[in-house]
Amino acid sequence: MKMILSIMFTAFAAFVLGEYLPWWSVAVAAFAVSLVINQAPGAAFISGFLGIALLWVAYSSWINQLNESLLSERIAFVLPLQGSPILLILLTGLVGGLAGGLAALSASYLVRPGQRRVDYQNYYRNKMR
Repeated sequence: MKMILSIMFTAFAAFVLGEYLPWWSVAVAAFAVSLVINQAPGAAFISGFLGIALLWVAYSSWINQLNESLLSERIAFVLPLQGSPILLILLTGLVGGLAGGLAALSASYLVRPGQRRVDYQNYYRNKMR
């Protein structure tokens, strides 16, 4: 449930920030959501990655449909994608997803004041003691 909420909040915050700020503001959104919703580092990366990647794939698909693939085909010919707009859209999602995932991962590694860092690798071993 935390992951689904994190993905939805990340996508929403990134959409709102992306309308008014540069493209890298999606990383700020993923970082902020990961600070608020505390998750394990792996889960934080996956939720940040999926939130931004799904948003960027959906948004670029919508833009691609509005201009009938004119611009995306030309850009896909410049890049080594054989003129495929679908590959360009997936590459866009991958780049955005990596930015969001790494930002969320960075936030999950932060130690908040007044809290102790959780040792996720030895969590159950330390729990038995």
